[in-house]
Amino acid sequence: MANQKQHAEARRVATRLHRGLAEDIRRLREDAAVSRTQLADAAGIDLSFLCRLEEGRERPSLDTYAKLSAALGADLSARFYPNTGPAIRDRHQARILEALLASLQPRWRAFPEVAVRRPSRGWIDVVLHDERSGSLVATEIQSDLRRLEQLLRWFPAKVASLPSWDGWGRLGPSPEPTRLLIVRSTAATRAIGREFARQLASDYPAHPADAIASLTGTARWPGPALVWAELEPTRVRFVSRRQAVV
Repeated sequence: MANQKQHAEARRVATRLHRGLAEDIRRLREDAAVSRTQLADAAGIDLSFLCRLEEGRERPSLDTYAKLSAALGADLSARFYPNTGPAIRDRHQARILEALLASLQPRWRAFPEVAVRRPSRGWIDVVLHDERSGSLVATEIQSDLRRLEQLLRWFPAKVASLPSWDGWGRLGPSPEPTRLLIVRSTAATRAIGREFARQLASDYPAHPADAIASLTGTARWPGPALVWAELEPTRVRFVSRRQAVV
């Protein structure tokens, strides 16, 4: 399901980019008072292909776009802009998510793989909603912490974009989203946790024991929390000791 959503989003992005480039080519050509025939000859491409391109019925290669930009005397640029992080989940993240869903108290409704679009674009691993209390917990699962500073920027940006999620309107009166970060407990991640303990405590001040008590029982959600997940051969154990954070 996640891959289908990602592929559909990729197709939408590609379609939008191709349409924008086709419009740019047509506008630049007309501004320069150049005919389609002249541009096709100068770029070394087929005239009928250029006609279909400007009408949005072709998806040229970058090489073709580069030929057209050179013929039009225009600059062509393509690059990736960092946004809210990858939507790729490894096998450890999948195990942790499965264990989390299995341990939830029935009052929580889980929405896995939530896509947000604006102002930031990305995916939230799972959003948990308790209709009775109005609690909405955006949950991110990390199996390592290689780019902690990036994570600390991306996660709040994605949470702030939750109103752009397609399911937002089904939640009732606009809830105030909060955060849960679950990190796989390894020697490397614990070392990073100790090194940046103050930053993590500032961003995730709630005690992990209170967060776990809320997820698995009837306690109210305590606010932004960081919980460590210890992966054992036959189970995943969520650590409730604050010492694991610092």
